[in-house]
Amino acid sequence: MTRRRMSTALTTIALAAVTLSALPAAAPSPAAAAADARPGSRPAAAPDWSVALVDSTMARYTPSTIGSWSYPVGLYLYGQYLTYRRTHEARYLTYIKDYVDRFVKSDGSMDQPFNSLDSMQAGRLLVILHHETGDDRYRKAAKKIRDRLNTFPRTSDGGFWHADTASRANQLWADGVYMVNPFLVEYGKEFGDQAYADDEAAKQLSLYGSHLQVASGLLKHAYDESKSVSWADPQTGLAPEHWCRAVGWYSMAITNVLDAIPANHRRRAQLLKILRKLAVGLEAYQDPATGRWFQVIDKGGSSGNWTETSCSSMFTYALDRGARQGYLDRHYKAVARRGYQGVLAKLSVGTDGRTELADISEGTNVGDYAYYIARTRATNDFHGLGAFLIMNEQLRGD
Repeated sequence: MTRRRMSTALTTIALAAVTLSALPAAAPSPAAAAADARPGSRPAAAPDWSVALVDSTMARYTPSTIGSWSYPVGLYLYGQYLTYRRTHEARYLTYIKDYVDRFVKSDGSMDQPFNSLDSMQAGRLLVILHHETGDDRYRKAAKKIRDRLNTFPRTSDGGFWHADTASRANQLWADGVYMVNPFLVEYGKEFGDQAYADDEAAKQLSLYGSHLQVASGLLKHAYDESKSVSWADPQTGLAPEHWCRAVGWYSMAITNVLDAIPANHRRRAQLLKILRKLAVGLEAYQDPATGRWFQVIDKGGSSGNWTETSCSSMFTYALDRGARQGYLDRHYKAVARRGYQGVLAKLSVGTDGRTELADISEGTNVGDYAYYIARTRATNDFHGLGAFLIMNEQLRGD
């Protein structure tokens, strides 16, 4: 859809009048597919799961009730945008616009200080809406994030702190690379700032990887340059565990940045080395029974550990994308296919005909093994819904 056509479509009253309280009759119905299965089980013949999940989520929340400006909602709505790009279902984009317009004023200003990397992730939606509508206020809002990076605190070697607060000072969290770097390369492309954006994003992935990646290929959750926070190893500054979603964020971010930067970029070889080493570790620790990955990745046999849906979606996406793009050996497509089937096994249809995605870890700080495995195993948490859509839009056609 062209920018002019989208601008026209967004002003059409009919689009704004879409009813979100029930699944649209035109969409493949998960309930119909599940008619010959027991309630709550995964249907034998799957419909378009992205459409089913988006329609189910839009039925549960309006753009006003889906939540505040946050990275989990931003992640989910990015996945919804990918579904829109394929289906051209205009109400999906209208919904995203209505959410964002709660926070972006008519002059492009936002009441958001952007003092954490987490707060920047939903900025991808600003770039998307500028691309789709041409409305300059989205550029102005996105530029506030870009400009905030000029003063954002860094480690001595240039890595963005996880947040500009005393409790996060000097810390690099693997989560953070996804919160800012995909936005950054997309901002650079949309607004002609690629010279800075590509270099900064590649630098951040490289720095974070150099600190967090260990011999197995996996990444620790976080690193404290001061080595003073309670969870940090006094010698290395590293967190004690490989928390799966933190590594998942990194895996998606590095593939997104490799997709964006030029083929001759000076950091490309280093990023490919990090990704390839990570892929070896992910294949080694994939659960052979389910195809998924554990909440604490390398301790699948330990008491209380469980396979987690959001990170399994993230790894599946990154491995498949890496293999398709030639960043990884082609055999990783088979690893990703096992992961995809494993995630689909966590998707079901409720008696109300709406999708249910289970075993998603709630938001998590840095901790020890007992802390991670005790995290709530949520259903339909936005971390998992967004990761699922990104994965499904990548693999559904295989």
